[in-house]
Amino acid sequence: MAPTLPPTRQASWSLKDGDSFLVCDARGDLHGGDEADGLFHEGTRVLSRLRLVLGDTVPTLLSSAVAQDRVVFSAHLTNRPLPPIGGSAAARGVIHLRRSRFLWQGRLHERITCSNYDPAPVSVPLVVEFGADFRDMFEVRGMARARRGSYPQVEVDGDRVVLRYDGLDGVARRTVLAFSMPPRALSEDAARFEFRLAPHESVDLYLEAGVEVGQPGAARHRRAMVQARRALRARRRSGARLHGGGLLFDAWVERSRTDIALLASDLPSGRYPYAGIPWFSTPFGRDAIITALQTLWLDPGLARGVLAFLAERQAAEESSFRDAAPGKILHETRKGEMAALGEVPFGLYYGGVDTTPLFVILAGRHFRRTGDRAFLDRLWPALERATGWIERSCDADPDGLLAYARGEDSGLANQGWKDSEDSVFHEDGRLPAGPVALVEVQGYAYEALLAMAMLARVRGDDAAAAARQARAERLRATVEARFWDEALGFYALARDGDGRMCRVLASNPGHLLYVGLPSPGRALRVVEQLSAPRFDNGWGVRTLATDQPRYNPMSYHNGSVWPHDVALCAAGMARYGARRQATRLLDEVFEAATHFDMRLPELFCGFPRSAGEPPIAYPVACMPQAWSAGAVFMLLHACLGVEVDAVEGRVVIDHPQLPPGVERLRVDAVDVAGVRVDLAFERVGERVLAARAAGPEDVQVVVRL
Repeated sequence: MAPTLPPTRQASWSLKDGDSFLVCDARGDLHGGDEADGLFHEGTRVLSRLRLVLGDTVPTLLSSAVAQDRVVFSAHLTNRPLPPIGGSAAARGVIHLRRSRFLWQGRLHERITCSNYDPAPVSVPLVVEFGADFRDMFEVRGMARARRGSYPQVEVDGDRVVLRYDGLDGVARRTVLAFSMPPRALSEDAARFEFRLAPHESVDLYLEAGVEVGQPGAARHRRAMVQARRALRARRRSGARLHGGGLLFDAWVERSRTDIALLASDLPSGRYPYAGIPWFSTPFGRDAIITALQTLWLDPGLARGVLAFLAERQAAEESSFRDAAPGKILHETRKGEMAALGEVPFGLYYGGVDTTPLFVILAGRHFRRTGDRAFLDRLWPALERATGWIERSCDADPDGLLAYARGEDSGLANQGWKDSEDSVFHEDGRLPAGPVALVEVQGYAYEALLAMAMLARVRGDDAAAAARQARAERLRATVEARFWDEALGFYALARDGDGRMCRVLASNPGHLLYVGLPSPGRALRVVEQLSAPRFDNGWGVRTLATDQPRYNPMSYHNGSVWPHDVALCAAGMARYGARRQATRLLDEVFEAATHFDMRLPELFCGFPRSAGEPPIAYPVACMPQAWSAGAVFMLLHACLGVEVDAVEGRVVIDHPQLPPGVERLRVDAVDVAGVRVDLAFERVGERVLAARAAGPEDVQVVVRL
């Protein structure tokens, strides 16, 4: 669902830890109101205003950044001329302010260092303005509410302030703002300090904001920072390592790896990547599954956490409000007041038609990747229920397809990954009647049935395996017969509820290639079209071809470029032997990343590439976004042709390619059923060679050049 708010401030920075995240401007200030900034915890903005003022003026920004490990934000500021307070006025640019902050276990920790570089003593009047509106995330996104709970209440107590809100859901939410030294004056919305600083003297002020009362100070600040950095470092170290591709390429890989670690939360069921900041910093089913698929060849542990979490929250009953049915897999879950009250259905929402087959696909690929029979047995009841929902849904459709129609108007109108209200349409631009069967969803169901057939054989149930294999083949034949359009030379986008095909050229059939459903001849025609300029804008594959109705390069889903979508298309191309085309897409996306500070956004505009100009940003795109961060790993997997099969105890490298400018690459510590193998790739003339670089010989490495 596309965000509807105006963009956040242009220079915005974000931090995340667990169920908390923060978005601020380049100075480190939070402005609240209709801005999408603030400190959020469990779906509520618990701090909407936090602003530094020197005297009566906002300090001048020198620079700001988030550290390379993505834990600590720092801003460097300086003064405009200060008015005299018992002495001479301070000149411009002699007071240096450094703000350093991070999140840890639901708390904001901040250190403000004030230094005097004037040759004379200076009085520095520092004001910290604050406030909390306790608005639900959906309110921040623009949804109106008929009524709210209590107006935010403020209690001032010595060196701390308690901001409180009693929600209609019966939950008393509060934020305690505490300082390391008593302010000269403390009111309901500001703390005023006055520092008398000798030449080259500095003073540190620590503040914390969180649910519980804290005692800010230097030792506590350092200790919490060490713990926050250690936790993120542990998540970053999971899985195999990629390096040697050159400074810029390695920087992109490391930034992407760090962003996935940042977005991942350590839940009781394992690591789970939240979708993105600011709009989607919560567990989403589809996003997490695709992120896990992108990184599976390097880090199967992330997939395990995703599968375990989603299995625990599988739907057990019918609910039209939540678009739930027994066996369905979660689309998203929210913890805010509006979700708890049922003002929105997203507390536990199941309105994603593709999440359930993707869950089964991930389970099948995870087993092949790890050979973990015990985990498979643990998941098996959930897999059977998920497949049962797929089969019942197909049985209820006149064409035997997996289709969707929302239960109530409060749910999502479109329930594939392109879930904008206008993202599915006919060749004349008309919106279709439901139930709608998307082409790529049929591909997901096809592979899900094949995966269940494979897993049933592993478990010794050959009859169930044969039945699901046959069902998968029937579905494949139906898709080939109903969706292929010879005049288009392409697959139709969808079938509507009246049985009519949506004859639209969209990127969705690229996902059909990813699962291997099309015949080879048709697959190569899809590859040819996706590689043509009406799809490929020079930075990746557009979601919609330029000559189609509703094409708009500035839209959310109808002509923009989504890195995860490009990666799935590239993986599909590589599956049919079009590895050079996949490599070209990797190169295009890499060059786009260099214009986004090596961090791919959720999406960007689909305007054609112009010489000397960067890709055009989409104004309200999430950044970081998990499946955008994961795109590099799926793109590399497609180009290198690496398949890890722990069941067979081998690694197959099939016709590897390297992107232009990357002459060699190492993939170290690839885990194959508990044995680690290092792989090396190097360009020699026109060929890319691959070999085992280290590791025991009991893991077979097969290279096909």
